[in-house]
Amino acid sequence: MGGSDGQHGVSGTPLHGEGAAVEEPATQNSFATAPRRTHGAWTIVRTVLLYALTLLIAATLIFLLPRLMPGDPLSALDDPDSGIFIRDEQVREQVLSAYNLDGSLGEQYLGYLSGLAGGDLGWSIAANRPVGEMIGGALPWTLLLVGPALLLSALVSFVAGLAAAWHRGSRTDRSIVTGLTVLRSVPEYAIALLVLILFAIVLPLFPLAGGRTPFADHPSWWTQAGDVLHHLVLPLAALTLSSLGAKFLLVRNTAISALGGDYMLLARAKGLPVRVQRSRHVGRNAVLPFLTMLGVQVGFAVGGALFVEVVFAYPGMGTLILAAVEARDFPVLEAAFLTLATTVLTANLVIELLYARLDPRVRTR
Repeated sequence: MGGSDGQHGVSGTPLHGEGAAVEEPATQNSFATAPRRTHGAWTIVRTVLLYALTLLIAATLIFLLPRLMPGDPLSALDDPDSGIFIRDEQVREQVLSAYNLDGSLGEQYLGYLSGLAGGDLGWSIAANRPVGEMIGGALPWTLLLVGPALLLSALVSFVAGLAAAWHRGSRTDRSIVTGLTVLRSVPEYAIALLVLILFAIVLPLFPLAGGRTPFADHPSWWTQAGDVLHHLVLPLAALTLSSLGAKFLLVRNTAISALGGDYMLLARAKGLPVRVQRSRHVGRNAVLPFLTMLGVQVGFAVGGALFVEVVFAYPGMGTLILAAVEARDFPVLEAAFLTLATTVLTANLVIELLYARLDPRVRTR
């Protein structure tokens, strides 16, 4: 029996040396990490479903707003001053039937959703073209403007915010804070007008309007791309300048709070280089709130781009919406606002998923 006591503990568990001691924690860790991974995947699915529900609500509101106004969405057919006035009542009834506006509100809504599910955005009344073609021609121009503007403003504001916080209280810091605070209070269209006057009229360095030179014969694709970029410079500068202020102030304030932390005192005591202190300690603490602000700024950037496009006659969604408002072309307006809402929600979804990737605390909720 003595041999038996040497191979078993008090509870009767075999003691085969280090092998048993290693196997047990490994099994426990595998069971411990599985629920976390499952929970993280469920968080992503829940976030996507919430955004899908938000998009459905936005689509419903876009559908209801024209129909809740006095008259019907095609009331411009009765206005002699509109470009789509129809005198013949029978023809008007045929137009209402063609646009599924002669049925009940529920029938119209179901037809609207079924059309969206099939990728049908409707038919333009004023242009007599599929709305999808018009959106497809205008949306890339807006994305070409908004995307680089967000990227440039994010990069400049983040770097400038860290530098201003590091040299807080200096003359440079006060000058940057004052200038960007004033710039933040100026509307986008006013900045666009100022940039247009300075660099297209007083100093005619860039084109006055448009997205490319009309009727230009470009011998190669890179000369065509250069022409597009030449027209993009001023709208891009105006939208970037209008997006700097809020992000810069957030980064600066977050970085100043981080500079007073105990870990920064320890970093200085260890003699870490200034570059390492600024990037690894201060910069990392400013990234998460900066991403939150960037998600909020996507919507403002898209809205600001619409005004900038109108000032420069840029062939994007803003110009398309303005023409649809003037013609009272409700199918185009509905599709344009739905497209912009989808773009903003998609960008916010990507940023929120990226935020959850960077901050483990969000994944464990």
